[in-house]
Amino acid sequence: MKTTKGRRPSWSARILALLLGSGALLIGWGFWWEPGRLVVRDESLALSGWEYERPLRAVLIADLHVGSPRNGLDQLRRLVEKTNDLAPEVVLIAGDLVIDNVFGGTFVAPEEIAVELAALEAPLGVFAVLGNHDRWLSPERVKKALTDVGITVVENRAVRVAAPGAPFWVAGISDFWTGHPDLEGTLAQVDDDAPVLLVTHNPDLFPDVPDRVALTLAGHTHGGQVIIPFVGRAITPSRFGERYAVGHVVEEARHIFVSSGVGTSRLGVRFRVPPEVALLEISCASCVMPSQGDPGPGGP
Repeated sequence: MKTTKGRRPSWSARILALLLGSGALLIGWGFWWEPGRLVVRDESLALSGWEYERPLRAVLIADLHVGSPRNGLDQLRRLVEKTNDLAPEVVLIAGDLVIDNVFGGTFVAPEEIAVELAALEAPLGVFAVLGNHDRWLSPERVKKALTDVGITVVENRAVRVAAPGAPFWVAGISDFWTGHPDLEGTLAQVDDDAPVLLVTHNPDLFPDVPDRVALTLAGHTHGGQVIIPFVGRAITPSRFGERYAVGHVVEEARHIFVSSGVGTSRLGVRFRVPPEVALLEISCASCVMPSQGDPGPGGP
């Protein structure tokens, strides 16, 4: 009589087990591990419009979406601590603090979020614009929550920052999709030759930004949120597709940097696009800096 005791699984059974195991691993990666990460993207940006030998250390934070899966107030406290450890001179928040329509998420009030953001440390200030989710909730409520804790909201507003020896402007533009962006009126508030950092939520504004702006900073795209091998970025909410999906883009000597953000929207998944804090060292492209070991003029 034949017995099946000790019979090895067939190749088809092994392949099925491998596929099921790989699928479980990918689901765990995308829905649990990666949304809970937080990395620092360290970028050096040499700009023709930044005519100071002294570089600026700036942090860009975008798309907090506090309350999305694996991204609650504890994660926000971790982000604030990590940002402070980077010792930025200025912090720029590119909108979308809140979220209220992501599967598996929990709504967190903007007042609770603002209390945590109040702990950010930047000697030249913390500046913010609103995103589409903030405006869908209530632009007045989100703006008040931020201003009540000392964060400067720059919606269609330019503020001169008196950095020692290297003053600059922070110009904030209202969200391209849901706000009332006034690029011309905002830049008209700039009344000297100091360089301009323009912060807005949606990078789709960038083609209209003039050369007068040294650097545009944005979020909104989540870096595509999911990168599928051989296919590309799965979710890029922009009329330009992946053109301004993430990172540093230069077009006709004009610069934009887009952060992939922190939280998630619609579906709480990230795959190969980890949540990030962007540390930007902004320097002069045309300035000749002394090389290491070179004492420079007047040295021994």
